[in-house]
Amino acid sequence: MRALTWQGTMKVSVEDVPDPEIEEPTDAIVRITSTAICGSDLHLYDVLGPFLAKGDVLGHEPMGIVESVGSAVTRVKPGDRVVIPFVIACGHCFMCVRGLTTQCETTQNRDTDTGASLYGYTELYGSVPGGQAEYLRVPFADFNALVVGTELPDERYLFLSDILPTAWQGVQYAELPEDGVLAVIGLGPVGQFAARIGRYLGHRVIGVDPVAERRTMAQRHGIETLDLTPDVVEILRDLTEGRGPDAVIDAVGMEAHGNPVAAFSQFAAGLLPDALAKKAATTVGVDRLAAMMLALDAVRRGGTVSLSGVYAGAADPMPFVTMFDKGITLRMGQCNVHRWRDEILPLVEDPADPLGVDDLVTHTVPLEDAAHMYDVFKKKEDGCVKVVLKP
Repeated sequence: MRALTWQGTMKVSVEDVPDPEIEEPTDAIVRITSTAICGSDLHLYDVLGPFLAKGDVLGHEPMGIVESVGSAVTRVKPGDRVVIPFVIACGHCFMCVRGLTTQCETTQNRDTDTGASLYGYTELYGSVPGGQAEYLRVPFADFNALVVGTELPDERYLFLSDILPTAWQGVQYAELPEDGVLAVIGLGPVGQFAARIGRYLGHRVIGVDPVAERRTMAQRHGIETLDLTPDVVEILRDLTEGRGPDAVIDAVGMEAHGNPVAAFSQFAAGLLPDALAKKAATTVGVDRLAAMMLALDAVRRGGTVSLSGVYAGAADPMPFVTMFDKGITLRMGQCNVHRWRDEILPLVEDPADPLGVDDLVTHTVPLEDAAHMYDVFKKKEDGCVKVVLKP
């Protein structure tokens, strides 16, 4: 089959790779009909290379049609149209029954001291082949494969794999009061959905992003927007009676601009020999923390900062004096997709499209064009907000 593979730092390509096969009785094989490029895929592109091997298949936002199932699979069947969450969980362990599927004790990666296995996301999370491919093996298919309808286009359902539940969790973690004001730092795909969910739940939402096209997209959904200017914190306070927003979602993570030293460290670590690069990545703080620092500064005293953006540095400096003094609550973590998807499913199927799912994708291209679109997405060229690949 054809699949998007990692070939080196800033280098991916579509190659021929072996077709996946049923390996366990609980597996299913899914023929991918749509798969997206996620902002966190860019971390693999330019930061987390030390934990990848040449030829690894990337991607963790897929959906498609079930082709075959193992002997123990009873809920899904060949021909079903399914969305696959990026988290691989068993559904029955201590963590899963508590809704913490990203900490699944069956697929947890104890050798690397990380959580549940993820599709296409480095040896830290199981080195599982990803979904930017023609076919995907889905472990624990009865729990992980969400069967959806056949009438609506893929793009209505596709984002249940990751970014829509991630945004939903981010807003839930923000714990806004009924009349609360939410600020969202970063209006990429997760930030767009987080802002729209905040509005859907009845909150005033202010989005911050340096890219004009992203601000324009957010404005179409009733979001107030601000450019990322040096005085943006003061502006946020002016807009909130001098206090700051009740909660701030950091939907950017370690891609944030504003620290050229950290940016160089990220790039340089990826060029070191593997053993040295892994050591650097796991013992040195290499994140660009501009978005997080902005969030901690802007949130009102007693407020909440909710981190949806991915961070990787093990020794990132945190302003604990300020955090303690302001009484800030900090919530974070990979999204427990299974906990939220049933709650969100009726919203994506609603003809009124209350979360604006139809207004997110800016580029739909064949899988063969994936390498080019990684570069376009990273550079935020051509108004690129969200890319969907069609195998």
